[in-house]
Amino acid sequence: MKLKYLFIILILAGCQKEQKKTQTADFNPIEIPEVAENDIKETEKSPLEIDTIILSDDKNAKISHILANLIEKEVDKDSIVTSKFRLDFYQNKTKVTSSNVAIKHYEKGTEWYGSFGLTDSGDKNSSFIKISSGYPACGYTHDNYLYYLKNNELQLVHQWYSMSDSGWGSWTEFVNDNPVSGKDPEKFYCKTVSFEPGDDDSEDSGIVSYSDSISFSLKGNQWKKKLLSAKEKPYFEKKMSFNDFHKQD
Repeated sequence: MKLKYLFIILILAGCQKEQKKTQTADFNPIEIPEVAENDIKETEKSPLEIDTIILSDDKNAKISHILANLIEKEVDKDSIVTSKFRLDFYQNKTKVTSSNVAIKHYEKGTEWYGSFGLTDSGDKNSSFIKISSGYPACGYTHDNYLYYLKNNELQLVHQWYSMSDSGWGSWTEFVNDNPVSGKDPEKFYCKTVSFEPGDDDSEDSGIVSYSDSISFSLKGNQWKKKLLSAKEKPYFEKKMSFNDFHKQD
């Protein structure tokens, strides 16, 4: 009888549960010339907090929502806090893919936004997804990301910062020279636009400038980018009244 119990114990001791692993995409949000992602296998960490980015309530949409999972915070020698996030892209209840991003000076109360397409009007059938993260008040810097999702493969195409304060600020504008309704371009451009008060301290006029002109072209399944102007140096400047600037289309 003792031998029988001993045999059962040995069988139970030999049983082990297999630890499940998921596959996520590892992204480097700081890389500028070209951004490519390589899938890596890792055990997902439990998030410290979660924000939801709603993209569409259409059950047939490529992506319905994104979960922004705060994974950890790091403090460097200068006491600058970097918050690391895992962005999980979902089609209804099914997770399609993931991306890792890091944000410095992440503020408590920060909100996340998302939309399809290159422009603010968006296109729910587009493979482009724009994501923005920032504190919802004037003068705060927002972190922005442009993703391309095709056949469940995700690429971080571009990232940039934006800031707006009472009509002044800086942001990135995307231009598609040959727009076709319902179809993503194979080539497009972007530039950084800045509108700041002039040296005369007048609230009625300012200086508009363009910098960092970049072209994007689709090579196979990957987007390649090329800087067309001197980095972070304006290639166009013009004095303009505050009202005239904001009347532009």
